[in-house]
Amino acid sequence: MTDQNDPIDGRDSEPNIDADAPTTGDMASLASEVLKEEAARHAEQATSEVLFADDLLPGVRSEGLSLKKGLAMGGGAATFVVLALLNSLDELQHAAIAVLAPEIRDTFGVGDGTITFIASASGAFVVLGAVPMGWAADRFRRIPIIGWSSVIFAGMVTLSGLAVNAFAFFWTRFGVGIAKANTIPVHSSVIADTYPIGIRGRIGAIEKGSGRVLAVLSPVVVGGIAAWANGPGEVDGWRWAYYVLGIPVAVVAVFAFFLKEPMRGRWEKEDVLEESFTEDNPVPVSMEASFSRLMQIKTMKAVVVGFSALGFGLFTAPVLENLWLEDKFGLESFERGAWGTLSGLATVVALFFVGPRFDRMWRENPTRTLHLVGGLIGFSAIFKPIQWAMPSVPLFIAFSIPTLVMLNTAFAMVGPLIQAIVPYRLRGSGTALITLYIFFIGGTGGGLVSFMFADSWGPRITTLVLTVPSAVIGGWIMYRGARHVRGDLSLNVQDLLDEQDEQRRASSEGEVPALQVNNVDFSYGSVQVLFGVAFEVRRGETLALLGTNGAGKSTILRVISGLGIPQRGVVRLHGRTITYTSPQMRSRLGIQQLPGGQGVFPDMTVHQNLVMGSFVHRADKADVERRISQVLELFPDLSRRQEQRAGSMSGGQQQMLALARVLLHEPEVLLIDELSLGLAPTVVQDLLALIERLKERGQTILVVEQSLNVALSIADRAIFLEKGQVRFEGSASELAERDDLARAVFLGRDGG
Repeated sequence: MTDQNDPIDGRDSEPNIDADAPTTGDMASLASEVLKEEAARHAEQATSEVLFADDLLPGVRSEGLSLKKGLAMGGGAATFVVLALLNSLDELQHAAIAVLAPEIRDTFGVGDGTITFIASASGAFVVLGAVPMGWAADRFRRIPIIGWSSVIFAGMVTLSGLAVNAFAFFWTRFGVGIAKANTIPVHSSVIADTYPIGIRGRIGAIEKGSGRVLAVLSPVVVGGIAAWANGPGEVDGWRWAYYVLGIPVAVVAVFAFFLKEPMRGRWEKEDVLEESFTEDNPVPVSMEASFSRLMQIKTMKAVVVGFSALGFGLFTAPVLENLWLEDKFGLESFERGAWGTLSGLATVVALFFVGPRFDRMWRENPTRTLHLVGGLIGFSAIFKPIQWAMPSVPLFIAFSIPTLVMLNTAFAMVGPLIQAIVPYRLRGSGTALITLYIFFIGGTGGGLVSFMFADSWGPRITTLVLTVPSAVIGGWIMYRGARHVRGDLSLNVQDLLDEQDEQRRASSEGEVPALQVNNVDFSYGSVQVLFGVAFEVRRGETLALLGTNGAGKSTILRVISGLGIPQRGVVRLHGRTITYTSPQMRSRLGIQQLPGGQGVFPDMTVHQNLVMGSFVHRADKADVERRISQVLELFPDLSRRQEQRAGSMSGGQQQMLALARVLLHEPEVLLIDELSLGLAPTVVQDLLALIERLKERGQTILVVEQSLNVALSIADRAIFLEKGQVRFEGSASELAERDDLARAVFLGRDGG
């Protein structure tokens, strides 16, 4: 054995210097190239943002509408009036727990922290209903949801008065929150589809204003009921407030059942496309896909995060203020209600000025509407420290008014804003997402802080610690997010234009492609990898996706199969939009993917793999046997190996088994990721023969391949991707003649 320190081949030992090692100059040059590539990527990503002219954005640069005309265009005021009443009546029961908190606390013998937590958490319970309500609003008829939810809400309010202890009261509030949740995602979706864009600000202001009218009256109403019902030395009169409050909700709920279901996205289509149409047999929307797409909308993200911060102080402040008014100033329930009524009058007046202002700002410059919302929320924090420093009730109430006015007008205006920013298919989910963050993170978080510290800190310190930072941070985040409004509106316009093109193609009785990918952008975190990718796969066609390493080929398959939700763009199967559907639903609709790498259960036999592959069809055993029999006819070698363990077979045989498992589902569109990767040429030839047999049967195939020869041998057409963009689309023979593209595939130019 030669000592490693000895000279080799008779040469003297010298330092091992690689002649090809990069010098300092080479390293500097390499670093410069990397920086240039990164700068180019950022520039390309920036220029990929879609921006349409203002007059193409929904509701922008359009003619102003009178409220009367707008209501008439939406079929009359019935829908608005019924929904506004249902939303407003909620203010009565909402005020009850705030105004009557001291009496409820005394009845159950709990502390300030406990009753504050129940009051705040009861608002947070809305999120548990808002998410499924939002999901249902995007999938089903919304009017029945509103009617039945309102009936249940009325019943749970009444049961709140029957609670025998704090624990039971907690659970009745839970039921109220679940049922009440429909007023947020379902109501907003119905309003947006019923009435034109040009009056949405006024609709929101009137709805909020009517709610505030009852909120203004509710402290007197609930305080008066409690005072009337209380006998000498009694504190249980608060129960009668809950007994009474459920009655008007139940009455209005009956009328809700007779409202007309509006067409989804009608006004955006008429404003942008000058026509309205509906999609036949739409595919159900997935909540997971909806939330994923929504959180990629930059304006939406700013509003969600901003309201999450704001929620920490939003729900606890009213309860803590009423506790302070009793403990510090000795006010009884009726007196607290009277002061609450007085403080709400200014909010009602302000809302009727802000609504028309919002509609005008939207027509002139939609960015300013979110500036308005963020500014109102941020500046509302100024008055809180002043309010809590006041030595008397009149001054304390007087300095609460500016904060209430700013927050309530901001809340009224954020609804119409979100209705425009969110794609019309996802309006219910969009509102539910905001509710999720504001109630669950903000409301519950603020309630927990109050529960832990209210008794030791007192209402004043707890309120200031929660409300001032949350308002400043939340307002600033939303103000900054306004710069994305135009871009997000433009994405909606692009989707509408794509939908119009598809409707026209379908109506012209032309051939509808089996699969469409149009204007797709996709990112992993902050790194965008697909830029406006668009192509079609015709029925019975085999399309090859080629390109350099890192070009985005496998990412496209993830988008098609539903494992990744794009920032922009649409995916259609036989003309039906599936962009927001789950992978499971896409599988049922006929999209099946053969993944790259290991696609079998190695410890199971071939037959067990096939049985597991057909597990979703297990309800019909005869059908399972039929499917297995059919694929074994295609794969005679597997038929002879049914009892062999899959892990003991060769790589090519395992790939055949993986393909057989996919074909069990009789796919409409077969996605193949790297068919030949790591396989011997003879095995590849066997697989290609199988693909040819599938083509003869009319199978639609989209295949990602690194091997140009393999792709060209089976593909009818080919697409070449480079840096996430389509650089070539044409027949396979045309691609073979492009030496520059062929070299890129073989040599991995610009790979990564």
